[in-house]
Amino acid sequence: MSVKDKFLLRNVEYHGRLYDKFPKIYNVYAIGMVACISGLMFGFDISSMSSMIGTHYYQEFFGRPSSTAQGGITASMAGGSLLGSIVSPNFSDAFGRRFSLHLCAALWIIGSIIQCASQNQGMLIAGRVISGMGIGFGSSVAPVYCSEVAPPKIRGTICGLFQFSVTLGIMILFYIGFGCHYINSTASFRVTWGLQMVPGLILLVGTFFLPESPRWLANHGRWEESYDIIARIGAKGDRDDPHVKFQIDEIKEQVMIDREAVDFSYKHLFRKKTIRKTIVGVSAQMWQQLCGMNVMMYYIVYIFRMAGYGESMVLVSGSIQYVLNVVMTIPALFLVDKIGRRPVLITGGILMFIWLFVVAGLLANYSVAEPDGFDGDQTVTIRIPEYHGSAARGVIAASYLFVCSFAPTWGIGIWIYCSEIFNNMERAKGTALSASVNWAFNFALAMFVPRAFQNISWQTYIIFGVFSVALTIQTIFMFPETKGKTLEEIDQMWADHIPAWQTASYVPILPVMKDNQGRKLGIDDNVEHVENVSCGPSTEKNGVKSPELASDSSSSASNRNGESKLVNQV
Repeated sequence: MSVKDKFLLRNVEYHGRLYDKFPKIYNVYAIGMVACISGLMFGFDISSMSSMIGTHYYQEFFGRPSSTAQGGITASMAGGSLLGSIVSPNFSDAFGRRFSLHLCAALWIIGSIIQCASQNQGMLIAGRVISGMGIGFGSSVAPVYCSEVAPPKIRGTICGLFQFSVTLGIMILFYIGFGCHYINSTASFRVTWGLQMVPGLILLVGTFFLPESPRWLANHGRWEESYDIIARIGAKGDRDDPHVKFQIDEIKEQVMIDREAVDFSYKHLFRKKTIRKTIVGVSAQMWQQLCGMNVMMYYIVYIFRMAGYGESMVLVSGSIQYVLNVVMTIPALFLVDKIGRRPVLITGGILMFIWLFVVAGLLANYSVAEPDGFDGDQTVTIRIPEYHGSAARGVIAASYLFVCSFAPTWGIGIWIYCSEIFNNMERAKGTALSASVNWAFNFALAMFVPRAFQNISWQTYIIFGVFSVALTIQTIFMFPETKGKTLEEIDQMWADHIPAWQTASYVPILPVMKDNQGRKLGIDDNVEHVENVSCGPSTEKNGVKSPELASDSSSSASNRNGESKLVNQV
C-alpha cells in the first residue's frame, strides 16, 4: 500500500460509538438548529445580567456592586468562555464535534445551577465562569460543525443560525427577566438563572441524534461514513449524485494536502501560509466586540438612564432593541448567500459608526452632569433632562438603528465568515483562536465599559465609533469574498493570494466534473451524465471502506493553483 493510501486510511481511534447507537437526523436545517442551541445559550448569557443589574433585589442581595465589581461579575462569563474556546479544539479534533457540543451543554447546566443557588458574589462569579466555559466550547464548535455539514449553496444560512439563536436567546431571557422583575424576592433573579438550564438540557439530548461532521470523519480515515453522510444530507442518500462525488474528491485532496499538518497546533496558525487567514479571523472577531454591540446589550440599562429614563421604562425601552435584533437577523439568513459576505460587512461598518457618532453627539450637547450618579446608580454620571426630550428620543432611536445595522451584518456575518476561511486541518484551532479573541475583548469590555461610562461618559461612544471606521477600512482591503465557494475552493483562493477586492469574481480550478461530451461542470450545474467523478475503487482496513485517490493529490493541487491563476489573469 502506498504512503498516500496509508495516510488516508490511518488508524485513528474512534470515540463515536455511543452516538452511533442513536438514530440520526439528516435534514441540514434541523441539524443546524440543534447544533445552534449553543447560540441560544450564548444569548442567555448576555441577557442574564443585563436584565438583572438594575433591579432592586439583585442590588440588595449582592451588596450593591461597585462599577468595578459589576464589571468583574459580568466579565466572569467571558473569562470562562475565553478558557473554553482555547481548549475546545483539543476535544473537538480528538473526540469529534458532537462530543464538544455535549461538553458545552454539561458545563452550561452545571454553571447555571451554581448561579441559581448563589449566596454571594464569589459563588455567582464561579457559576458564570463554568457556564462561560460551556459557551466557549459552543461558540468555537457549533459554527465549525455547521460549516462542515452544510452544502456550499446554503452554508451561510446554516452557519447564520448560530447568530440567530444568539439574538433569540438574548430576547427570550430578557423578557423572562422582565417578568421576574415583578417577583418581590430573590426569586426574581434565581428563577431567571434557573431557566437558563433548559436549552442546555435540550442540547444535551439532541446532540445524540446529530451525524458527525463528514470532514472530521474523513480526517480520521472513516471515509465510508463521511461519504454516506454527505450523500444523505446533500442528495437524499444518492451516493452516485455528481455533486456528492465532487465534494468527496475535494475533501480527499484537501486531506492529502494537509498530511504534513497531522500534528497541527496553534503555532502553525502563524506560519507564512496561514498567517493571513489568522489575521482576518482574529481581527473579525475582535471588531465584532469593538464595534460596540455587546456594550449595547450588556449595559442597555446605563444607556437608557443616560437618556433620562427610570428603572421600569429602562426595561421596557431596552426590550425593544432585543426584538429588533431578532427581526433584523431573519432576512440576513437568506440574503447572506445571495449578496455575499463583503458587501454585508462593509455596509454594516459604515452604518454602525454613523449611529455611534450620533449618540455621542446628542449626549455631548444635551446632557447634564450627575456627579453623584443618577437614580442611585453611580455608574451613570450624565443624563438628558426632560426639557430635552427630543434629544433623549434621538439617543434611543440611534441605539435602535445601530442594532438594526449590526444584526444583519456584523452580527450574523462574522460567525459564518470565521468558520469558512480555514481549511480542514486548521478549522478547529483557527475558529477557536478567533472565538477566544472575541471572548478576550468581551471580557476586557465588560471590565472597561462601566468605568468608561463613569469617567468619560459620552466619549465612550466616540471610541467605539472610531473602531467601526477602522473595521470598515480593514474589511475593504483584507476580507475576501467566500459566498458560494466550497471550503476547499476558499482554501485554494488563499493559496493564490487573490486581493480581497477581486475575490468576488475569483474562479477556482479544482478537479472537475465532466459531462459525456467532455465539458467541465461547476458545482451548481444540473447534469445527467458525469465522467471522471469516481472516487475510485474502495479499499478496506479494519472493516472501514475508503475510496482511493484517483490521482496524486500533491501534483493535482499544484496544477489547480496554476490553472486558477490563469483564469484570474484573463
